[in-house]
Amino acid sequence: MAQVLLIEDDPSIRRGLGMALGRHGHQVRTAETGEDGLRQARDVRPEAVVLDLMLPGIDGFEVCRRLRADSIVPIIMLTARGDDFDVVGGLEAGADDYVVKPVQPRVLDARIRAVLRRGAPEPQHIQTHAGLVIDRGGMTVTKDGELVSLTPTELRVLLVLSRSPGQVLSRQQLLESVWEHDYLGDSRLVDNCVQRLRAKIETDPASPVFVQTVRGFGYRFGPV
Repeated sequence: MAQVLLIEDDPSIRRGLGMALGRHGHQVRTAETGEDGLRQARDVRPEAVVLDLMLPGIDGFEVCRRLRADSIVPIIMLTARGDDFDVVGGLEAGADDYVVKPVQPRVLDARIRAVLRRGAPEPQHIQTHAGLVIDRGGMTVTKDGELVSLTPTELRVLLVLSRSPGQVLSRQQLLESVWEHDYLGDSRLVDNCVQRLRAKIETDPASPVFVQTVRGFGYRFGPV
């Protein structure tokens, strides 16, 4: 059973999703404002946050930024439109995934379970690449001896890419491996996550050494 914090101002959606996620085996806490959501996140330390973007007062974008400032909790955003403004803005604020309203509870449940699986340990193996140390069993990453704080999604992208240094993986392959999206997915999830990952592990994110873009194909792990 996962403890999920649902931040949603619409009472009918909040009640309906809360009950549905409970039936799927989750322990759900709810908040109707961004301020209350931030307070509860500090108090209970949920395992996942489901966050509506269009909140009164502090909107979901700002809530996401504040959560991400001191937490690696997985965040799934709810958007009424699914357009570039909402999706890109939410991903840049630090969200891991998104679903478009009206939300199918089984889809939301699958997304929650997917983000939680990203923190599962892999077989014991330590890789060292030019100052970057990846401990696959301990699920930790250090850069020049200092621990790097990665969200489960950022960590999983790095783990998937680093399994085969030099091998190019398409965005669709990363979506299927990391986000477990088995349809023609949304490359914005991958690109925004890679951008955040580079900001944390690259000396110069504009000239990445570890997570390299292969234009027209996808990404590969270096140095190669």
